[in-house]
Amino acid sequence: MKKILLATLCNISMLTGYAQETLYNQNAAGHLQLTLAGASHLAGLPLRCMQKEFPYKTGVTFSDSSLVTDPKVYHPAFYGCYDWHSSVHGHWMLVRLLKSFPDLPEAATIRTKLAQNLTASNIHVEQRIYFNKENKGFERIYGWSWLLQLQRELLTWKDPLGQTLSSNVQPLAQQFSSAYIAFLDKLVYPIRVGEHTNLAFGLRLAWDYAVTAQDTPLQTAIRKAAMRFYAQDKGCPISWEPGGYDFLSPCLEEADLMWRIMPADQYKTWVKEFLPGLFTKPITILSTAQVKDRTDGKLVHLDGLNLSRAWCLYGIARHVDQNQEAIKQLAHHHLEAALPHVASGDYAGEHWLGSFAVYSLTIENNDR
Repeated sequence: MKKILLATLCNISMLTGYAQETLYNQNAAGHLQLTLAGASHLAGLPLRCMQKEFPYKTGVTFSDSSLVTDPKVYHPAFYGCYDWHSSVHGHWMLVRLLKSFPDLPEAATIRTKLAQNLTASNIHVEQRIYFNKENKGFERIYGWSWLLQLQRELLTWKDPLGQTLSSNVQPLAQQFSSAYIAFLDKLVYPIRVGEHTNLAFGLRLAWDYAVTAQDTPLQTAIRKAAMRFYAQDKGCPISWEPGGYDFLSPCLEEADLMWRIMPADQYKTWVKEFLPGLFTKPITILSTAQVKDRTDGKLVHLDGLNLSRAWCLYGIARHVDQNQEAIKQLAHHHLEAALPHVASGDYAGEHWLGSFAVYSLTIENNDR
């Protein structure tokens, strides 16, 4: 494993032009972690696109001609990085990097661009799209959840700029919290897919926000929904994964959500029945996903799947009492498969994969 890791890191250094510096290393606890050089490199990905208007993929429904205009008009905060949700988690990524690496060379540029985009007036305009009945579900579930995660990051940023930006973003975060509660009350069945509408992934991001923000009504709604949809699940068909366009694992996202919801002892029993393949020696499930064309916006999703599988496996490993090291090594293996391709040189992946890489590499210290 050590040789594989060193070879992978060498490949990453060659790919990104850092001949002498390692972008990632392994700490004493055996976790992969970003270095300052790695944080600086990855910060460049959203910095290049967060104020880049085109190409842009809109998800709004045009109920009349008023929306037939530049997306920046109705998305003045989150108009860059190809689509709304990628822009949101690009902003999240930059805040987390600033918090983790205060001496980041790009710090001044990041602070300027965050302040330019996340103004109170821009957020107010962003809210308007949801008052249109055809668009009240715009960016549900994925975009809502990343916005809440962005607000969580701002709320925990002990910096005057963080306090200002969290105050600016709060009205939209509260709007999504209320919308989530109403939506979960109406949702009859879980959404078990490998793309944006995966319910378990959305709920885990929203839950982490709700805990930090002390949003008790949202916590209650998420707990009720998660127990209703998932508490009786057994034998998740993980051999059916991945789908060709997946960037999330339906089975692993559910397992990573439920340690947040269930009492510890109940979770340990539940997860063994839900994913028994994680508790065999050796673990034979979950080969890394393969990508044949990184210029294809859908096929490159599978690089994201390797990253998201890693963060789920790390979370599961921390909350079980058997096979922890083997599960952690499986997470490492998925990270190693994906990291060299985060900066592939093609916008199809670069506009969003950096956020997934940063989330995976910082989760051990930030999301316990």
